[in-house]
Amino acid sequence: MALACQDKEDKLAKFEPYNGPVIEIENVNSLYSDSARVKLRILADRQLEFENGDREFPDGIFLEFFNEAGEINNTLRANYCYYDKKEDLYKAVGDVEIIAYENKQKLNTEELFWRPRDEKVFTEKFVRVESEGEILMGDGLEAKQDFSDYTVKNSRGTITLDQEVSPQNP
Repeated sequence: MALACQDKEDKLAKFEPYNGPVIEIENVNSLYSDSARVKLRILADRQLEFENGDREFPDGIFLEFFNEAGEINNTLRANYCYYDKKEDLYKAVGDVEIIAYENKQKLNTEELFWRPRDEKVFTEKFVRVESEGEILMGDGLEAKQDFSDYTVKNSRGTITLDQEVSPQNP
């Protein structure tokens, strides 16, 4: 009898705890608000939630950020995203793109971090920022989440785009 109990205890001691997701959600459409105003909308095909509150978006993520008037100010899209609850930090990877509608700008990079409490995005990877009339490239970026203010850290250069020649614009 004692030998049988010992075998059972040995097997339990070797048992690895489960660290996988505890919740899996499909067709995610979550709205986040503050003072009865929608601030953020998260769209994803699939979300995995872990016991510690971390979230994974293995099939990509699409975020819509709203301004004070309730209009979409900018969007963020990525092929994959992971949210670390302890750090309150989203890590978006793959083909990451931010479109800032009010500023008419577009950012492309392969990795981007977003910290909601600071309302900031940042990366150390190569970035390409396209705005009216120019393309700015560099390694690393820090920006407000609404992209109203940004700094490209190690500029690789700027390409000025010529306007199209037309009868009204010779």
